[in-house]
Amino acid sequence: MPSRIAPLAISAYTATSALGRGRAAHAEALRLSRGGLRPNDFTDTPLACAIGRVDGIEREPLPVEFAAHDCRNNRLAWAGLAGDGFLDAARACVARHGADRVALLVATSTASIEATESAYRELEDGRFPARLRIPALHTPHSLGVFLEAVLGTRGPCLTLATACSSSAKIFAQAERLLRLGVADAAVLAGVDSLCGSVLFGFNALGLVAPEPCRPFDAARCGISIGEAAGFALLERDGAADAPRLLGYGESSDAYHMSTPHPEGAGARLALADALARAGLSADAVDYINLHGTATVKNDEVEAAVVADLFGASTRASSTKGHTGHTLGAAGILETAITLLAMESDLVPATLNGSAPDPLCGPQFAFANESRAIRVALSNSFGFGGNNCTLAFGRGTVH
Repeated sequence: MPSRIAPLAISAYTATSALGRGRAAHAEALRLSRGGLRPNDFTDTPLACAIGRVDGIEREPLPVEFAAHDCRNNRLAWAGLAGDGFLDAARACVARHGADRVALLVATSTASIEATESAYRELEDGRFPARLRIPALHTPHSLGVFLEAVLGTRGPCLTLATACSSSAKIFAQAERLLRLGVADAAVLAGVDSLCGSVLFGFNALGLVAPEPCRPFDAARCGISIGEAAGFALLERDGAADAPRLLGYGESSDAYHMSTPHPEGAGARLALADALARAGLSADAVDYINLHGTATVKNDEVEAAVVADLFGASTRASSTKGHTGHTLGAAGILETAITLLAMESDLVPATLNGSAPDPLCGPQFAFANESRAIRVALSNSFGFGGNNCTLAFGRGTVH
């Protein structure tokens, strides 16, 4: 088992999703059990499904000094940076530690692929239109290049793309960089925007539900795809009341490209390692934000693992019925939701279901519950069995 790690302060964080922009909008939506999913109005070609869309992004071009980076994904990132004063906090962190001592860790599964789709739709004499004839826009690193320009960081700048676990795994990467002395702070960014390739690709796999997704419902039939931008700032020291990253666990099933191990072998290992690094036992966990995609196999396996490993006093729910599955941004968005749950002593509901899957144990919360949350976990399980569990605590938990 891994050794216990020193907790890291989460000095600032924010999220933008279909629930709104910033922490207050998300906290209110969670309190009211108000979901953000709506009928698909993103693609010209009809696809009967629900999506989690951030309003206004298409009408908000980047400032002129960043025009060379203009695409939907970077617009979404810019909108996210504006929330909760995060941009100012990140720039102050760079000034405090020095630009070369702040790592920029970026997570995305689609990057700016929507810009590439647009470029092919708008070909001019066989060439991309001039506004999209910018090589950096069409690479997996377009988000990192943009954010480095905005923030002025000069430390390690890395892009992680491990499907749905991407923006959970950057927390683990940040801990290693700070523990090894490579950096003194890390700006974490997870941004994935809607695009046709993802909507139609998941639909081709038979994984997209025609109505808003129903995590852990007995009659669930697939995911709802959303978009989000989430940011967090990690430092060794922080305010006494700042939430802490206590631990993380990473694993790979290597079982199947799109189906989890039937006994949840990788999920169990990720959970065990997160608790070991946090120095905690399973009975210390008050709340788990589940991966909970509303696909048949994912929820079946995750429900069985949670029912087996945790007692009835631990509460668990999926918030993808609120936001949709935001793919590479899911880990950091659900981290923000988990931290809000801790701040407000609220276990968020698992929305849209009517009859829980029989495999769900007594841990599962299908309606909001008031509950003091001092220790929480967040699960992110990606395609190919690429798993990550994060452990968080209030500032005084250690």
